[in-house]
Amino acid sequence: MSRSFDAIIVGAGQAGPALAARLTAAGKTVAIIERHLVGGTCVNTGCKPTKTLVASAYAAHLARRGAEYGVGVGVGQVSIDMPVVAARARKVILDSRKGNEDWLASMPGLELIRGHARFVGPRRIEVNGETLEAPQVFLNVGGRARVPDFPGLDEVDYLTNSTIIPLESLPSHLVVVGGSYIGLEFAQMYRRFGCEVTVVEMGPRLIGREDEDVSAEVRSFLEDEGITVRTGACCITVHKDPAGVRVGVDCSEGAPQVVGSHVLLAVGRRPNTDDLGLDAAGIATDEHGYIEVDDHLKTSADGVWAMGDCNGKGAFTHTAWNDYEIVAANLLDGEERKVSDRIPGYALYVDPPLGRVGMTETQARQSGRPLLVSKRMMTRVGRAVEKGETRGFMKIVADAETKQILGAAILGVGGDEVVHGVLDMMNAKADIGTYRWAVPIHPTVSELIPTLIGDLKAAD
Repeated sequence: MSRSFDAIIVGAGQAGPALAARLTAAGKTVAIIERHLVGGTCVNTGCKPTKTLVASAYAAHLARRGAEYGVGVGVGQVSIDMPVVAARARKVILDSRKGNEDWLASMPGLELIRGHARFVGPRRIEVNGETLEAPQVFLNVGGRARVPDFPGLDEVDYLTNSTIIPLESLPSHLVVVGGSYIGLEFAQMYRRFGCEVTVVEMGPRLIGREDEDVSAEVRSFLEDEGITVRTGACCITVHKDPAGVRVGVDCSEGAPQVVGSHVLLAVGRRPNTDDLGLDAAGIATDEHGYIEVDDHLKTSADGVWAMGDCNGKGAFTHTAWNDYEIVAANLLDGEERKVSDRIPGYALYVDPPLGRVGMTETQARQSGRPLLVSKRMMTRVGRAVEKGETRGFMKIVADAETKQILGAAILGVGGDEVVHGVLDMMNAKADIGTYRWAVPIHPTVSELIPTLIGDLKAAD
């Protein structure tokens, strides 16, 4: 049995439902196939629940600091009710998922099919024993936690970013393997919940893609909160232990192993492309399994596009959304939108957060162009002082000849929001002189951006 649609979308994550809305509004018949949970990573195991947990952890952290603000907190003890913490996250998940499901149900011409999609030919997909075909197919299949082949891993029960979300009891000692974005968010979160936490990172420093000063400052404030950081873990092993789990690190300094009650694997992501039958459709992938796409998100197969985490062009909800915008604009609005026009921006949701846009200072220096650099510690930012949250710094890098901003790192209170002012100026291609004469609101963190730009000096 075979059925035809105008378009088939595989995956109901961030980009899928939005594209379905545009296509059905244009009068097209659309099948959207989802084998697991509507909403994808962001709604179910990523942004929504993790930032809800971060908020609970921040509340606990602030309560412990109450005396600094002249606020009494009884005897100073903070209790954590993990079932309530988990229930908050679960409610956010369920409400968001239902919102997406209701949205899909409201679209005329759309059929939501639950099942595992697999290509059986060019633009022909089998699901639940039925074959569907369409002149246009859009892949939005997302990704999942990468599980490395550490020796002994098959002996233990380990956690990933997905399975740690619903925990209703606190580990006595959480060992986080992976010192990058996901790992550090959970590390600080669970430390603030009251757990002993150790971060194990194979590289020489945390968040290796960031500048060294960013990495060092993040490590400093995490260690100040009592998190143990072990970098240079060159031979990681995982084995059972009477206390729970024993993680071999073989670092040049410190004990050669860490014993904890639980281990969280946060060593990267992999795309959900290994069981889609891509070969049958002539869809090429790279050595990591990411679907290869051109600047318009077209795959190697005619009539097939790939959006979101599975195409390797950005592992973020906002880049997946922009993928949808690019595809919809080009197909439905007659525009010429390209992935290469996108200025990369993202955040690390430790506290204080890191907001990042464009090049790092290291990348800018490697480009060989003449640079202007400015840096200001958050101890010199009035809003940070008033809030008693002065860790971190603000840094901007610009091209000395074109006077265009190349990148920024805002590591400090509100950094994930403040960085958007820089991102907007970069998108508008405004030079530093334009931003220099903005009149921002006082007292804010953002008010220091024009000052920071005014302090730009030639790089050493």
